[in-house]
Amino acid sequence: MTISITRRDSAALGGSGSILMRQRRDHARLDTMMNRWLVGGTDDELDALWHDIIQLVFSHAFAEETVLWPVLRRVAPNGKELTSRVEQEHQAINDLVARVEKSPEDPRRAEWIQRAFTLIRQDIRDEEDDLLPHLRDAFGDRRLRRIGAAWETVRATAPTHPHPGVPRRPPGNAVRGVPLSLLDRLRDLVSAGGPVARRASLTAFAAAGAAGVIFRVARATRRPGLDRPPSGSRHPFRPVR
Repeated sequence: MTISITRRDSAALGGSGSILMRQRRDHARLDTMMNRWLVGGTDDELDALWHDIIQLVFSHAFAEETVLWPVLRRVAPNGKELTSRVEQEHQAINDLVARVEKSPEDPRRAEWIQRAFTLIRQDIRDEEDDLLPHLRDAFGDRRLRRIGAAWETVRATAPTHPHPGVPRRPPGNAVRGVPLSLLDRLRDLVSAGGPVARRASLTAFAAAGAAGVIFRVARATRRPGLDRPPSGSRHPFRPVR
């Protein structure tokens, strides 16, 4: 029986650096930030918090679609169906947040944001309860940490704003998403102020490196088992090749 990663401790999920713990930490951060937004504050405080939320949402989702969902489609018996459902959720969030960003003065903005929060929370539940446990079943701790490192590299340089027209799957998402990532992060740096030129050059360098990671991820996660699922766990899937 699939056990939600929500109810398992760090050791059972492969340790702090595993993809499962990295995912869970991001989800917890999002939950905290959304709750803070709902409590209320000044317009400037809420705008800054909303900006932080969407940066995390879109970089996180892009890395999932690039690194995790291709792996899940190989190792889970219903992986295509599960990832398709979550990709539809991501697209709905993308469309709704794009509407919020394009209409800053619309009186329905707060309503749209709260609707986006509902979609994000549903997406988190589907991932933690239905998708991510399959990675625990299929891989041992070492492989989970390797996938986690690849996912983190892509997330750190992924797009940070909605782009509804970008495909949800590789290689199309990488081909169109990496250039948009650079534009997004330059936009974020300008908004944040500070020594923009130096930070922008670092961002460009990191984005170029991430592009290479994106195209190597599938091969890296297909290497024959250097490790195995934890002792006593059921391994109902065929080996990943």
